[in-house]
Amino acid sequence: MTHIPILFEDGEALVIDKPAGLPLDRPRAGGECLEDHLDTLKLGFQRPPAPVHRLDRDTSGCLLLARNPKALKRFSAAFEAREVEKVYFGIVAGPVTGEEGEIALNLSKVSTAKEGWRMIPAKKGKPALTRWRKIAEHGGNTLVEFRPETGRTHQIRVHAASGLGHALLGDPVYGSAKGAARTMLHAHSLWVPREGKDPIAATAPFPPDFLALGFTDG
Repeated sequence: MTHIPILFEDGEALVIDKPAGLPLDRPRAGGECLEDHLDTLKLGFQRPPAPVHRLDRDTSGCLLLARNPKALKRFSAAFEAREVEKVYFGIVAGPVTGEEGEIALNLSKVSTAKEGWRMIPAKKGKPALTRWRKIAEHGGNTLVEFRPETGRTHQIRVHAASGLGHALLGDPVYGSAKGAARTMLHAHSLWVPREGKDPIAATAPFPPDFLALGFTDG
């Protein structure tokens, strides 16, 4: 079983460092998923924790779990109200023009029998906004900090490909699977406000495959 580091823990919340390649739900073909770890993540509590938001299978980093239904409801409301601060790092497969900016492209889901489903920029789609900042360049790739203001499916992946001119390295849907064993996106930090309590704050260190490509978080 995959080892899952815990980044934050108290009576109502856990933040784990989700490994890349671990899906939240059971794949159709079977195999390990987050559900297999929820009993272990009880850590003495009666109930298994429940994920509050989602990360793609390939995405590593901060994932918030609620330890009881009331906490799940409160945390979900904070995400809906856009009170949660999320910082991602992505390795873009090419040069990025400019130092920082924002990408506002509405997103819509499309599906074909041949290619399956994907998200595309569309005027009639749901509003999606991502702020970005260029951090470093190395080996023809660019490390970019992403701060999504909305939480649309595949938002950062589509915004990188359509807004920055290059997809994330290793992204088989919006770019090319070449260059990396996975889509190079990492949920680096998470900050969730709580009424009457200290906020939930967690940071996930850069995974080994980011470091191997010459990018560090230090």
